[in-house]
Amino acid sequence: MISVEAYNQAVKVYTTSVARFLHKSLRDEEAVHDIVQDCYLKLWQHREKINPEKIKPWLFSVAHRAMLDYLAAASRKVKLEHSEHTPQVYQKNEFDTKAIIEKALNELPPLQKSILLLRDLEGYEYKEIGDILELTEAQVKVYLFRARQKVKNFIRELTNVL
Repeated sequence: MISVEAYNQAVKVYTTSVARFLHKSLRDEEAVHDIVQDCYLKLWQHREKINPEKIKPWLFSVAHRAMLDYLAAASRKVKLEHSEHTPQVYQKNEFDTKAIIEKALNELPPLQKSILLLRDLEGYEYKEIGDILELTEAQVKVYLFRARQKVKNFIRELTNVL
């Protein structure tokens, strides 16, 4: 069971990490804020069932599922202002490395993107990622390898164009 003190400590310690993880995938501050709030509401509602030592992976797991739900709902909506989207063209020496990496990350399927962010941004071990996303350690390694390959190929293709 999670005490009030442990809950408050979790809010102080993990909110920034959970928000950063969600922001890398969603790029919508309001949605990130709402999902983080929902995660802590669910943490409080399920405090009697959650092991206090497993709060962080539990929060990331709930955040990941909420992010997938949000992305699924957003994909069903048609955005009229983006209906005639033209791809961004980069001129030599006129690109931002951070923007290219973020574009490459946005090309990944949500599960691969989550695994890559949890491993490379948040520093989770394979087993911890598996626990969060309900995957085996082997599956995490395979998805991470594929995600990194896709990012490398995206950047390689971009450099070939330049």
